[in-house]
Amino acid sequence: MFGEQRTLDARERLDWLQLIRTDSIGPISFFRLLTKFGDAGEALKALPSIARNAGRSGPIKVYDRRLAEEELAAADKFGARLIAACEPDYPAMLQHIPDRPPILCVKGHASLFERPAVAIVGARNASAAGRKIARNLAEGLAREDVVVVSGLARGIDGAAHAAALDSGTIAVVAGGVDVIYPPEHAELTREISERGAIISERALGQQPTARDFPRRNRLIAGLSRGIVVVEAATKSGTLITARCALDYGREVFAVPGSPLDPRCQGANGLIRSGATLVESAEDILQALAEQNRGARDGGSLFDDDWNASRGDAFEAGASEALRESVFEALSFTPMHRDEILREVDAPPGLVADALLDLVLAGKAEEHSGGRFSRAAD
Repeated sequence: MFGEQRTLDARERLDWLQLIRTDSIGPISFFRLLTKFGDAGEALKALPSIARNAGRSGPIKVYDRRLAEEELAAADKFGARLIAACEPDYPAMLQHIPDRPPILCVKGHASLFERPAVAIVGARNASAAGRKIARNLAEGLAREDVVVVSGLARGIDGAAHAAALDSGTIAVVAGGVDVIYPPEHAELTREISERGAIISERALGQQPTARDFPRRNRLIAGLSRGIVVVEAATKSGTLITARCALDYGREVFAVPGSPLDPRCQGANGLIRSGATLVESAEDILQALAEQNRGARDGGSLFDDDWNASRGDAFEAGASEALRESVFEALSFTPMHRDEILREVDAPPGLVADALLDLVLAGKAEEHSGGRFSRAAD
């Protein structure tokens, strides 16, 4: 978590929004800049010189202040709130993931973040049996006052949300909270916004793109004490959520299915790899109770050094030689930041600076899950 909890004033909220909406700036880069400069406004002023010093060929395009003002006004008009990661209403579970969104758009009841949550996710083309299992699990968890989290997709997600409406459900969406997707979930979306909560890190009006779904999946995992997979093919996006849950130290559960059904092969594979087999909500609750609800916070072992205090050495930043070493360690396949730290013989704070420089120079790209790659040509 960055600093003490506090409520941003109007200027700071615009600064945060402008910084995270700027091209190339992802959550990890955002918080690195905040650590480096102490203030989003100061970071915005420094961006052009950092990018230039890091070898960027052209100017960095900072998000327009007017667009940030319009986004805040649109959210207010729609009845949504933009909650910053330093503010008291921000979900406590997300505070413990290294790539938490600096700004979260919430439509509905933020009070749901205070209750324990479990995610139920699975196939869009789910079988009737799979949807029934999802409903039964959601109803069982709801009876114990557990919030059900999912991604508002067709199939398993929709069944889980609908079954948990009375007790509380959180839908994490890939586009803006005002975008109805899929179209057949228009009524369900309305009900969740009134009785539960819809959240997104994207701006209002933004249509979901392919790259937004993995980002959404990390939030599903981050919000939850555990995730339950009900039907998932071997290359399903649901397995991305399971991987994020493991990265964050969350419990992974899976419902077994027929080996003859391709929709069950991913869930069965998770069980073979060590996921907890479950058949009822009681199985989930018992497993979480045995953990004493004490799963590790999911942060990186390097978080303290990665977000070290500012100081003279910190202000010096990464050397050109270190930037070259970090760039050489990168490939076009995203690598977790911890893998990069192990590859490069340098203090974590300086490696973080080097990655930030490379991102701002347009030579590296930040991905969901705390991963980085070389930028595509």
